[in-house]
Amino acid sequence: MQHRMRIFSGSSNPGLVDRICDSLGVTPGRVKLTKFKSGESYVHYEESIRNLDVFIVQSLSHPINEHFVELLVMIDAAKRASARTVNVVIPYYGYARQERKAAPREPISAKMVADVLTTAGASRVVTIELHAAAIQGFFNIPVDHLTTLDLIADYLRSKNIKDPVVVSPDAGRAKLAEKLANRLDSPVAIMLKKRPSHNQAMITHVIGEVEGRTPIIMEDLIDTGSTILKVVEGLKERNAKDPIVCATHAVFSDGALQRLDHPGISEVVITDSIALPEDHSARFTVLPVAPMLARAIHIILEGGSLATLFSDSGI
Repeated sequence: MQHRMRIFSGSSNPGLVDRICDSLGVTPGRVKLTKFKSGESYVHYEESIRNLDVFIVQSLSHPINEHFVELLVMIDAAKRASARTVNVVIPYYGYARQERKAAPREPISAKMVADVLTTAGASRVVTIELHAAAIQGFFNIPVDHLTTLDLIADYLRSKNIKDPVVVSPDAGRAKLAEKLANRLDSPVAIMLKKRPSHNQAMITHVIGEVEGRTPIIMEDLIDTGSTILKVVEGLKERNAKDPIVCATHAVFSDGALQRLDHPGISEVVITDSIALPEDHSARFTVLPVAPMLARAIHIILEGGSLATLFSDSGI
């Protein structure tokens, strides 16, 4: 496989690339990533990639704009170096929460990101748990949309949780919560909330029975953690047990890592789609996405269906 392809890491999550390459039995590609004094990104591939299938792995995590521009420069450099295909692996697709106009004169930034990636020369995008699955339709190139649902469900089943209830923090995550509940043979509850401003939420109602049960709060991402704490407070007011918080993407901005190390939360289950500081609390369990991404890359190269990776091919 090594003679046909190369996997290169952006600066957002090099450890993830090492783990992907270990799973595939290949060596990470050699690339130099630096910045000029002015802050401009510079990329130099330190080996030939002519007529090779190139995979560039870069999560659009903090600092998102720097990582995004670096990714674009990496795509451009690969295209100009005569790579056969330039496959962009974006474990966390930033700007995905700006996928529609919620008010007049707002951008649809998720579409802008898709347009720019395509214009820069991406041949394919591989991503995990988009905030809105419809973002796949923003691209005119193939998009492989992966899910961590089975990964999280397998871990939760291994814990033999007594009287679980899967909780959707809002109506928008209800479908995701329902699919997790089906895998766990558990009931579902939905929190209804209103948002007075960005990154703030107020719980107004809970649909479903949570009293005396262990809530499993299911989200696609956690940003500041403030909304999650509001959900936890709402559940405790209804006499639920200490919840388990699950999310694919640990965005964790504005002190979220410390905020979620909360005595009212029994465990926070996340993945390594975004690099996490090594000195995090034992309350956090990090599940690996590298094996799933490695299998996806293998299927893309050798042929086959990515649906075979999941018990349910839809998210």
